[in-house]
Amino acid sequence: MNHNNKMVQNIINVSESRDRILNIVKAQQGFKNKSQAVEFVLDIYSDSFLEPELRPEFVEKLKKIDKEGNFIKFDSIEELQNSIENA
Repeated sequence: MNHNNKMVQNIINVSESRDRILNIVKAQQGFKNKSQAVEFVLDIYSDSFLEPELRPEFVEKLKKIDKEGNFIKFDSIEELQNSIENA
């Protein structure tokens, strides 16, 4: 579920109970370290609670579409409708 290949380093402080939860996630999922467990939990949060337009992969997709300019121009609603119906 890795959404971004660029890695940044963060130092975080968590309570002992949260640390135990990270250890459980790490063990259950077979991760090598707690960083992978944190990423897993963040991915679940992102998929479950963030609106699609806020997800990084959605923003990147929009940027790609904008950059490539892969658009079809229609001169009328009827032209658009014909294109949809004949797709």
